Amino acid sequence: MRQSFLLVSLGVAALVSGCATKGYVKKSVDPVQSKVDQVATETNKNTTDIQQTNQNVDKNRTAISATDEKATGADRRAGEAMNSATQANQKADKDTQEISQLRGVIANIDDYKVSGQATVLFGFNRANLTNDDKQQLDMLASSIGNQKRYFVAVEGFTDKTGPASYNLDLSRRRAEAVVQYLVAEKMVPFYQIRTIGLGDQQPADSGNTRDARAKNRRVEVKIFSAPALGEGGGAAAGGGSR
Repeated sequence: MRQSFLLVSLGVAALVSGCATKGYVKKSVDPVQSKVDQVATETNKNTTDIQQTNQNVDKNRTAISATDEKATGADRRAGEAMNSATQANQKADKDTQEISQLRGVIANIDDYKVSGQATVLFGFNRANLTNDDKQQLDMLASSIGNQKRYFVAVEGFTDKTGPASYNLDLSRRRAEAVVQYLVAEKMVPFYQIRTIGLGDQQPADSGNTRDARAKNRRVEVKIFSAPALGEGGGAAAGGGSR
C-alpha cells in the first residue's frame, strides 16, 4: 500500500513538474515567437519597399533615357539650324556679290546694244537641246570674247497649243535648258544672264499653221554689250550721265 502511494506521489510530482516546465517553456517561447513574427512582418514590408524602390529606379532610368534622347535630338536640331543659318549667310553673301556685279553690268543701260543673237527652236512639247542647237550657242558664246560690260538675255516661248499655265512652265524649262548649257559648258557667268519664260505670248508668227507653230516653239538669246569704261559712250571719261 505504501509502495503504491509512493508511486502515485511520484507520478503526480512528475506531472506537476511537466506542466510547470511546459508553462515556463511557453512563457519563454511566446516573446521570441512574437519577435520572430514582428521581424517577418518588417522583412515583408522591407521587401515590398525594395520592390517599389526598384520599380521607381526603373521608371526614373526610363525617364532619364527619354530625357537624354530628347536632349540629343535637340542638340541635333540645333546643329542643323546652325548649319542652315551658315548656308543662308553664305548664300546671302554670294547674292550680295552677284547683285553688286549685276549693278555694274547694267549701269548706264542706254550704252548697251545687241552684239549677238540666236534663236533656238524646239520640237513639240520638248525642252532639250539638240547638237545643232548647241553648235549655235557655241558660236554665240564665242562672240562674247573678252567683253567686260555685257549681259545675256534669254527668253523662252511656246506655241498656243495646250493650257496657258502649262505653256508658261514649258517656256521656262526651255529657257533654263539654254542657260544651263551656257553656264555649265561655255562658262558664261550666271550673274551675267537674264532669263524669263513668256509662254505663248509674243509669238514670232501669229499664224495657226504648222510652220507658224514651229517658229513659236523657241528660245531667243541676245547678247547686250557696251564699250569698256574710257572707250566712249555714256559712261566714258569726259562727263557721262550719273
